[in-house]
Amino acid sequence: MNPFKRLFHSRDKPKDSLNRGRYSFLFGGTTSGKTVNERTAMQTTAVYACVRILAEAIAGLPLHVYRYRLDGGKERIAQHPLYYLLHNEPNPEMTSFVFRETLMSH
Repeated sequence: MNPFKRLFHSRDKPKDSLNRGRYSFLFGGTTSGKTVNERTAMQTTAVYACVRILAEAIAGLPLHVYRYRLDGGKERIAQHPLYYLLHNEPNPEMTSFVFRETLMSH
């Protein structure tokens, strides 16, 4: 048997992925037959790294609570109870940064 025969044999033609129907991309359908959802996507290192980078970047942004004024403008309110929860300490186990990072990544 020729050892190069396996390397240089003709392969099957690739499937035409464009003829799968108009809405085939919905519900995680792929040409490989593998289902892609949030859980399986987050198991991919590249997807997890991208989500983590975005979550950390957004969690690091300043967070303020505003109130609309009667003249149509808005003003920042630091005495609002929601401001303390979101800006300082949402719960005893998490900092504000970790809480917002978790919200973004889930």
